[in-house]
Amino acid sequence: MTESVLAGASAPASGARVLGWFPAGSPEWHAARAAGIGGSEIAAVMGLSPYESRFSLWHRKKGLVAPVEETDVMYWGKIHEPAICAEFGKRHPEWRVEEAPTYSRGVQIANPDRLLLRPRELGELLEAKTSRDDEHWGEPGTDEIPVHYRAQCLWYLDVLGARRCHVAVLIGLSDYREYVVEYDEAEARLLRDGGAEFMRTLGAGERPDIDGHSATYQVLRDLPEGLDLVDVEIPTALRDRWYAAQDAGWAAEDELNACRGELLDHIGTGQRAVCERERIATRTVRDGHTYQLLPARTRRTAR
Repeated sequence: MTESVLAGASAPASGARVLGWFPAGSPEWHAARAAGIGGSEIAAVMGLSPYESRFSLWHRKKGLVAPVEETDVMYWGKIHEPAICAEFGKRHPEWRVEEAPTYSRGVQIANPDRLLLRPRELGELLEAKTSRDDEHWGEPGTDEIPVHYRAQCLWYLDVLGARRCHVAVLIGLSDYREYVVEYDEAEARLLRDGGAEFMRTLGAGERPDIDGHSATYQVLRDLPEGLDLVDVEIPTALRDRWYAAQDAGWAAEDELNACRGELLDHIGTGQRAVCERERIATRTVRDGHTYQLLPARTRRTAR
């Protein structure tokens, strides 16, 4: 980015300051985010993330568990990001599309994928996403995007004092779409307050409650080191809850398998099960045989 652009874009009217230019996932990038909350973390703070829980994020911020390892989804998202941003720039020549540094304002950290600039002026923001399918993505041009991405966009807009974040998504490697998230002061305030409270609990050593998120369970599996060959007495109520949860889980598994069978029987060689124009499940095929029946709703959004 040129000095003239930096002069206008690196000092937003919101008072945010530039921490530096760090490759995503690098040690410097993690260090810059250690004392605050990034856009990809605020959804976990608010209980909206399908990947991270408030409990697991708290322990990562404490340094008690390692940073999240890069998954295949994260890797390919990073690989496709430049192409998606370039496509946006091709379709919108009115904007100058530039890479962004890492910004901070209080406990808020912002790493937008791109800045959309006019001469010496920060205009709007751009986030690039990839998705295997269009579940949770609404009509192009709207703000109907997955809720954890909405939280990320609002976080960045709040930090930089911008009014609009464009979200360009590549679905299934061939379906390019664009969405727009407008700044909402009430939502942004909820995120700010939630972030501040989370950082307070971090400083006070107040561990979040254990919840049902898979990331919470993974952290609890990883925390203990070693194995002491001793018996540990647990409360009767916890024992009864454990037994009840096991019974309910087995019953639910039996019911789920029965529903899978009924769905497959109904759709036959069809690809999707739908009801009242809503997609319920998708049938995938490998080597001529049914491989998997994928539900349209994830567990986190079905709650």
